[in-house]
Amino acid sequence: MDKDFLLEQLGQADTKGSTKPVRRKVKVKKQKPLWREYLEVIAISLAAAIFLRLLVVSAYRVDSSSMEQSLYEGDYIFVNKLAYQFGEPKSGDIIVFNYPLDPKKEYIKRVIATPGQTVEIIDKVIYIDNMLAEIVPNAVNYDPKIMPAQLSMRDNFGPIQVPPDQYFVLGDNRDYSQDSRHWGFVPADNISGKALFVYWSWEPDGSSPKWSFPYIHSFFQMGFYFLTNFPSQTRWDRLFTSL
Repeated sequence: MDKDFLLEQLGQADTKGSTKPVRRKVKVKKQKPLWREYLEVIAISLAAAIFLRLLVVSAYRVDSSSMEQSLYEGDYIFVNKLAYQFGEPKSGDIIVFNYPLDPKKEYIKRVIATPGQTVEIIDKVIYIDNMLAEIVPNAVNYDPKIMPAQLSMRDNFGPIQVPPDQYFVLGDNRDYSQDSRHWGFVPADNISGKALFVYWSWEPDGSSPKWSFPYIHSFFQMGFYFLTNFPSQTRWDRLFTSL
C-alpha cells in the first residue's frame, strides 16, 4: 500500500478527532434600568389601589356627631363594599348608605331592625318584636328629658314593622341623630357597604386654615398647619379601631 496514502488517511483521522466543539451563544437578558422597575411597581400599586377602591373598599370621613361614641367627627374609616353581595345586613352592623330623601348624600348609622321585624321605642328604650333589643355598648342618651310622642318621635316611637328589603337605622348618639325615627327606612339598594375600622382620626379645629382665593396661598397655609399640628391633632387612640 502506498505510504503517502496511509499518511494522508492518518492525517485526516487526526484532524477529525481534534475538531473543537462549537459553543452556542447564550443570550444575556438585558437588565431593566432602576427607574423602570420603580415605575412598574408604582403602576401596579396604583392599579391595585384603583381596583380595591372601585370594587372592594372605600374610604370615608365622618363629618357629624350622630354616631358618638362609636364614631367621631374627623374619623376616617374603611368600608367593605362587598359585605352584602352575598349576605344581608344584620342588627348591629354600622352601614354607609345613600340618604333616602337625597341620594346624593351619604349617611352612616347602625342597623337596629331588619325586614319583617317590629320596632318600638318607649321612653328611649328600644324593643324589637316586643322584646328588649340588644344593648349597644357605645349607644348613649345625653339628654335626660323624655319627650312624649305627640311632640317628637325621638324618645317614643312605633310600634311599626319594617317593610321587605328595608332597614331601620339609628345613630349611636341617640338624642342628637336624624335617622329612621325622623325620615323612615333605608332601602336595601341604598346601602353602599359595611364600616370596618377607623384607619385615621383628626381632631376638628375651628381655627384651622380654610380654602379661599387665591388657592395657592391656602395650599401652603394648610400644608404648614398639617405638618405642625399632626402630632397634637391626630387621635392616636382611635387608629385602627374596629367597628
